[in-house]
Amino acid sequence: MSVWSAILLAAVICLALKATGYLVPPSVLEAPRPARISDLLTVALLAALVAVQTLGSGQAVVVDARVPALLVAAGLLWLRQSFLVVVFTAALVAALLRLLGLAV
Repeated sequence: MSVWSAILLAAVICLALKATGYLVPPSVLEAPRPARISDLLTVALLAALVAVQTLGSGQAVVVDARVPALLVAAGLLWLRQSFLVVVFTAALVAALLRLLGLAV
């Protein structure tokens, strides 16, 4: 199987999954339990993505300048700063730590 065959197969599967989602009755999706599960699943997937992107490097766990930058970003979000301020400040923290040689 070539790469393009795999991409096309994955696209067809995604399209089929999306199409079957429209067949689910609204009463099932609006029930309290599925709504709560979908809300919690979204948060869990986002947290896992952040953890993998922050601590992962190939197959290893790496603690570098991204960890303090993430902590600064979390603090700024907790203080309800705008998203652009959070992103620029976190990038600045990571850049300064790397410039000073405190983190790789």
